[in-house]
Amino acid sequence: MQILALMIDPFIDYDFMRYALTSIVFLAAGTAPVGVFLMMRRMSLVGDALGHAILPGAAIGYMLAGLSLPAMSLGGFIAGLIMALLAGMASRFASVKEDASFAAFFLTCLALGVVLVSKGGNSVDLLNLLFGSILAVDQPALTLVAVVSSLTMVVLAVIYRPLMLESIDPLFLRSVKGKGAMWHIIFLILVVLNLVAGFQALGTLMSVGLMMLPAISARLWVRSMGCIMILASVIAACCGFFGLLLSYYVDLPSGPAIILCCGIVYLLSLFVGTDSGVLWQFYRRRRHHEV
Repeated sequence: MQILALMIDPFIDYDFMRYALTSIVFLAAGTAPVGVFLMMRRMSLVGDALGHAILPGAAIGYMLAGLSLPAMSLGGFIAGLIMALLAGMASRFASVKEDASFAAFFLTCLALGVVLVSKGGNSVDLLNLLFGSILAVDQPALTLVAVVSSLTMVVLAVIYRPLMLESIDPLFLRSVKGKGAMWHIIFLILVVLNLVAGFQALGTLMSVGLMMLPAISARLWVRSMGCIMILASVIAACCGFFGLLLSYYVDLPSGPAIILCCGIVYLLSLFVGTDSGVLWQFYRRRRHHEV
């Protein structure tokens, strides 16, 4: 009972802890499935690039309207879409691979965002944009996260089959006029939307961690796409819960504490995951040689 009280008392006693936990649960439901598709499409670093790309837009929104949630969110969303469009054009019309163009643009955007915030604000503002402040999530920010997560789940349910086909065999989808480019664009918009929602709580640097680490960890345990998406969301929510407790009792920054928990789960999954973990792979190979 003592352990149970330690786990639930912070969320009973403090509104900001309840707001933070609710935002993490919503983010887990939306960002983790998106991360699964990014992983399956070998676009994991694209998520990181887009996460950095929203920083200049958020910084411009901050410079124009201060700490205004609508202005910073709209600026980040526009900046992310512009970077995705420019990187896609660079890879299509120039002899540059998509991952290389994303890397070039995200490094440029990161530097530009830091310069803009440094000129128009202070070091505290810069840290809040980079690492977030989930314990400061208020009602408008929570509403934004809830709307984006709900929209993401609905859209993914609608486009699940064509998006899966476009991810597995884009040439076949193109041969039957399946509009693969359209599904790709819709998916990139979902990625940017979830990163914009995540940066309100976790910052531009940490929001990608909640998107990718649970997805990668889940893949080490199960193989079915549906199971991976569900498990990734559960892992993200649990890491958010224990990360908040860790930050509360040990006095750590809440966003990095959550992503640290995600990293710990990944390391454990890497060794003991029942589908692709190192120890299980070693055990299967050993049994195969014995047979």
